[in-house]
Amino acid sequence: MYLRQQALAQYKKIDTESAIEGASPHRLIQLLMTGAIERMTGAKAAYQAHNIEQKGLQLGKAISIVAGLQASLDPERGEEVAENLDRLYDYMQRRLLQANLKNDMTMVDEVTELMATIKSSWDQIEPTH
Repeated sequence: MYLRQQALAQYKKIDTESAIEGASPHRLIQLLMTGAIERMTGAKAAYQAHNIEQKGLQLGKAISIVAGLQASLDPERGEEVAENLDRLYDYMQRRLLQANLKNDMTMVDEVTELMATIKSSWDQIEPTH
């Protein structure tokens, strides 16, 4: 069973690396958003399984991804949208930190919904090549 889990983890890593390798900047943002949502979902599952360590690791990864999204903003090109997203990403990181400290999964749900909304909007944008 352990070998199967290792093989699956390696496959996912290779699959992720392949997806990233040739991805456009637009696609990379989509992948980051998906990754954040997956980490938050994983944190909730870990919490429900009483695996507090894994919950913390998953939320830490989600916070890092949101920080990466925030760092990718271009305030000169994005102007007001970038400014609003900057504030929203900051809020999301603080809520995830609070959720982790308080074991409050309603905060994780809130941030997951916010990220899903942003991702849905991002998915509607035609990528420029």
